[in-house]
Amino acid sequence: MKRVAWWLGLLVLVGVLTACAGAALGPRDRDLVTESDETDARKRARVRLELAAGYFEQGQMTVALDEAKQALLIDPSFAAGHNLRGLIYMRLNEPRLAEDSFQQALRVSPRDADTLHNLGWMYCQAGRFAEASDSFQRALQIPNYPGSARTLMAQGVCQAKAGQLQDAERSLMRSFELDAGNPITVYNLALLMHQRGESERARFYLRRLNNSELANAESLWLGIKVENRLQNREAASQLGVQLRRRFPDSREAGAYERGAFNE
Repeated sequence: MKRVAWWLGLLVLVGVLTACAGAALGPRDRDLVTESDETDARKRARVRLELAAGYFEQGQMTVALDEAKQALLIDPSFAAGHNLRGLIYMRLNEPRLAEDSFQQALRVSPRDADTLHNLGWMYCQAGRFAEASDSFQRALQIPNYPGSARTLMAQGVCQAKAGQLQDAERSLMRSFELDAGNPITVYNLALLMHQRGESERARFYLRRLNNSELANAESLWLGIKVENRLQNREAASQLGVQLRRRFPDSREAGAYERGAFNE
């Protein structure tokens, strides 16, 4: 896959934060941790980590990192703290530190699927596709993992980036079966099919996305290119109107004005 939309990649990263700050608070290979089980240190660390997660969501990376570090000073065995610190380092473009943090989280909680997902995505961004595949597969093998659709989606995007198009389609289709409303999955399925010349199939998925409030400049532009290839000028024009009205300053709107349908 030649290009994955930057906002789609961002959603992959941000989408894992909820699991990091919530479900991953206790190791998955032990009994679920409830409030009465937690030590005072873990409770204090949890408060600091919740603050770190809030700052992360607001884009205040330096403050988020400091709060995550404070949580880990209180409780070095807090896997979610290492996990979130890894996400922060990813955002700060520090891949070595991010990998160290994710590996530390896995030393504390080897079967934490959320950390395995994050590590796989980091490897994918770095072009380390074999390691990414291994991490995604390890996450998907965790029993009752609630984030399977998300990890399959990330795996599919990564496989497409690696040129493994058949594997990518299988992963994305399985993700779609589990969560048909995920716009990242829908967009990337359509993009994959468009690039392979399967325009009718691409249109099926794009219409689901572009008829929803989740449409953006890239999905509308891809829809225009698909409809144009199918010689459905009316549908392409309608999408063009939306693109110019909703995203007039976007690169895609500029490409539409130039008629650059084959870029």
